[in-house]
Amino acid sequence: MKKLLLAFQFLTIIPMQDVGDVSEEEMGKTTAIFPLVGLAEGVVLAFLASLFLKIFPAELTNALLVLILVIMNGGLHLDGLSDTFDAVASRGDQGKKLEIMKDSTVGPMGVIAIVMTLLLKYVLLNAVSFQSTTVVYLMTVLSMPVLSRWAMVTAAFYSGPARKDGLGRLFIEHTGARQFIAATAAVIVLMALVCTMVSQFSLLMFYVMFAMPVLYAFSFGAVWFFRKIFGGMTGDSFGAVNELAVLIFLISAVINNAGQA
Repeated sequence: MKKLLLAFQFLTIIPMQDVGDVSEEEMGKTTAIFPLVGLAEGVVLAFLASLFLKIFPAELTNALLVLILVIMNGGLHLDGLSDTFDAVASRGDQGKKLEIMKDSTVGPMGVIAIVMTLLLKYVLLNAVSFQSTTVVYLMTVLSMPVLSRWAMVTAAFYSGPARKDGLGRLFIEHTGARQFIAATAAVIVLMALVCTMVSQFSLLMFYVMFAMPVLYAFSFGAVWFFRKIFGGMTGDSFGAVNELAVLIFLISAVINNAGQA
């Protein structure tokens, strides 16, 4: 329970009970719980989407969902995305890039990254809603944060820290095979339960046989890229992985829906 509360406190702004003093190991090993936090976020998004669709058109519903997702995590991952893109776009060495990433000022590439990510989320959600039935659309909304959180765990498992301090290091050093396997099993079990509840077994095949391998490859590639650019991963890098994983998952959903049309 303590790990779950810690994971919620880190990944969301949802008020949680104070857990008192926390060791670095306890904090770092919460990655095994990340998909459960994603499921909670997904349930909230799917529930609100079902309500909004009764009142608003799909376009407005999707815009509200994008906004709510940002609010739920306090903009934490978008901040990491913008810092990462600013650092990647800089012409300095690794040390300079890491300094830029720590700077709270948002540069032009950071702004572009945020705007384009939000825009693409909105457009892709619209595409999913127009292509599929309401049940499939709601399932996509629900599973989106589950799989993006899992992508963060995958990146933590394969990466090394770019800095000797910071939260990124805690997750990297304490995410071993046990945490990665637990997070992966949690995703499969959770998706199987949800798909069974709504009788969407073809979606389970899509998640396990297509979306998860694609996100696994993306996370592995992101780790390689950030190691080359920064010498490893940082907390901001994990935020970027989460945001980009959402886009990649939605693109995968659009491709899957188009193939079934």
